[in-house]
Amino acid sequence: TVFNSLNHDMTLTEFKFIWYMEYSHRMWGRVVGLAYILPAAYFWRKGWLSRPMKGCVLALCGLVCFQGLLGWYMVKSGLEEKPDSYDIPRVSQYRLAAHLGSALVLYSASLWTGLSLLLPRHEVQSSTHQLLRLRQFAHGTTALIFLTALSGAFVAGLDAGLVYNSFPKMGERWIPDDLLAFSPVLRNIFENPTTVQFDHRILGIASVTAVTALYLFSRKIPLPHRTRMAVTSLLAVACMQ
Repeated sequence: TVFNSLNHDMTLTEFKFIWYMEYSHRMWGRVVGLAYILPAAYFWRKGWLSRPMKGCVLALCGLVCFQGLLGWYMVKSGLEEKPDSYDIPRVSQYRLAAHLGSALVLYSASLWTGLSLLLPRHEVQSSTHQLLRLRQFAHGTTALIFLTALSGAFVAGLDAGLVYNSFPKMGERWIPDDLLAFSPVLRNIFENPTTVQFDHRILGIASVTAVTALYLFSRKIPLPHRTRMAVTSLLAVACMQ
């Protein structure tokens, strides 16, 4: 049905390209899973894992399996017939956001665990008020960046990036007319392409602002070299993004 109505002019070579893209993604995901599970099972059998590390290993293993399950669940939504939809077939933006979100959690947890083992924690002589504020600020910035990434999944799932292609204005206006076109109002945040793109822009700007403020605040505090390098790298990556 999709081929006849939308892609009737697609060549076999073009189809093979998108098929191999999807196939490679699936195979790569399975390789990543095996690259984690097999060594973890080996270390467990050898008795090289402490009791707290065993719990961490099991949690990460569960996240790996859950990520694969979410990927299947997401793709399944793109194959379902939607009688009330006359648009281009696409996967559910909710499932896409869940798939991306779980991947970010899995990656962050794996990186945190690995760095905790490779790099010993710096013991700060005194926990000053400024240092505690910096830590809270960093956690808040992390949450904001995570939310921004999830909003990007909604942009991708709805093809919302195709609605407006100008910046900083959206078309001729700062705030589009159809920002709250859907009813009830809450539905616009997740299903209105205009609102989804608008929210993603605002969150992106807020994330860069928060990272910049975090960097400027960190300059006022005496920090270990590794921490200062991390904050500076964060600012560089945020600007590049």
